[in-house]
Amino acid sequence: MKITKIKEDITSEIANSFKGSIAIDTEATGLQIPERDRLSLIQISDENQNVFIVQPNKDNFKAPNLVSVLENDKILKIGHFLRFDKNALEFFLKCKIKNIFDTKIASKIVRTYTDAHGLKNLVQEFCNKSIDKRQGSSDWNKDLDELTNKQLEYAANDVIYLHKIKTELEKMLIREKRIDVFKKCLTFLDTRVELDQKGFKEDIFEH
Repeated sequence: MKITKIKEDITSEIANSFKGSIAIDTEATGLQIPERDRLSLIQISDENQNVFIVQPNKDNFKAPNLVSVLENDKILKIGHFLRFDKNALEFFLKCKIKNIFDTKIASKIVRTYTDAHGLKNLVQEFCNKSIDKRQGSSDWNKDLDELTNKQLEYAANDVIYLHKIKTELEKMLIREKRIDVFKKCLTFLDTRVELDQKGFKEDIFEH
């Protein structure tokens, strides 16, 4: 795994190097986006486990090269709980993410033999690795150069395993004939994010 730290935006060369699929994740100052908290970091991993950790411009969040990748419907964006990351990226970067695969939604639809759908659980099952999540509650908004190696490793671990996890979950979805309902859930995610941004955090389908 190679980690590259980037401030503000990826270069056009990096953007053009992404083929097929990328894994994405974000860190923020908290979980209440956009009403209180801000986007702090964006992690990207390509299919060769090259990780790019991007700290956006905190004043204007302009990142045209990164936006061009997120809006490219020929590149699959793999994430875990994209409800949060899609919300943060689309709100702050003023973009519309296209072509997604959410491993948490896939897990909940097809791994009905368990109620453990966290990334740590999926990494253990499909990659036979144990990841340390203790750095999750960190001050991600401090300068990128001030982040420790442990924090950078934590951020990278949130993306490097997603390609393998996606492949395995997709096989299961097809096997169990649940791929169609999964795709419908991904389509609905746009509406779920819009509801979040309008303040409807609860499940509106509950009684």
